[in-house]
Amino acid sequence: MNETPIEPNSREAEALLSESLVLKQALEEMGKVVVGQSEMMRSLVMGILTGGHVLLEGLPGLAKTLAVKTLAQVIDAKFQRVQFTPDLLPSDLIGTVIYREQTGEFLPKKGPIFANIVLADEINRAPAKVQSALLEAMAEKQVTIGETTYKLEEPFLVLATMNPIEQEGTYTLPEAQLDRFLFKLRVRYPSREEERQILKRMTLIETPTAKKVISASKILEMRNEVARLYLDERIEEYILRLVLATRKEVDMPSGEANPDKLREIRQAIAVGASPRATIFLAKASRAFALLEGRTYVTPDDVKGVAYEILRHRLILTFEAEARNLSTDDVIHMLLDTVTVP
Repeated sequence: MNETPIEPNSREAEALLSESLVLKQALEEMGKVVVGQSEMMRSLVMGILTGGHVLLEGLPGLAKTLAVKTLAQVIDAKFQRVQFTPDLLPSDLIGTVIYREQTGEFLPKKGPIFANIVLADEINRAPAKVQSALLEAMAEKQVTIGETTYKLEEPFLVLATMNPIEQEGTYTLPEAQLDRFLFKLRVRYPSREEERQILKRMTLIETPTAKKVISASKILEMRNEVARLYLDERIEEYILRLVLATRKEVDMPSGEANPDKLREIRQAIAVGASPRATIFLAKASRAFALLEGRTYVTPDDVKGVAYEILRHRLILTFEAEARNLSTDDVIHMLLDTVTVP
């Protein structure tokens, strides 16, 4: 695998920009089915580009499941949907071993996790044992059935949905599992005009469908190229400053942030972002830059993905919650405080 960075304005960069037009085509196809929600659809495409799992949080009826199913329609890859419920068993997800009486053998029966894109619908309804089995798949790209471990075929992506207000029959997702998600998206209501378009489009006799525009092999190829997009050392330092500013035990060099503001931010954070946040900020910034039509990363690209990457990795203090501060509020303060290169 070539690990040499792609220099901006090079022939290789121009070729990548030309190839990336298929991503815009994929977004256009998704837009034929899903009205509005452009940020959600862009984030799903970035998840595909980086190999990062995505968690979609929003009220019922906001096209979360539809968006994931539509993404699967535009990609020539295997798709499986799993409806998570309190009585779901790990074997319902990963599979089990069955006994074949004719031969006297125990054979694996693979579950729906053996797909390229897995929709974990209402993920917070499943009990701890199911979450543990899913975590192995998300973290290691493998599952264990009986005494045998099976590798999952790339690309492998978990796209999960959850309802933020539902309490009955739900479980809190473990922090270790939340940290495995590249993004946590907040799916919001459509605008007035978007809802008018939904009314017209979804009351047709034949609802729109999306066509396949990109193959699984092409996605893997583009992942390797996106990972080589130019990331200047100053941008690397900016990413490090953002993440380290969330940790109380790390001293920030003078001039990298307003000391008073930094103190206020850290007083609001009980647990800061993990090193995985640093890795994902770099990966997602590259994907964001490509979708913006560039082969190099700018500070605005980092800011463009900061909320989705950090909001599920910061745990706020009781004092911050008493002040009605949300993680998004703290991230906004962070982006305003840390010095931009």
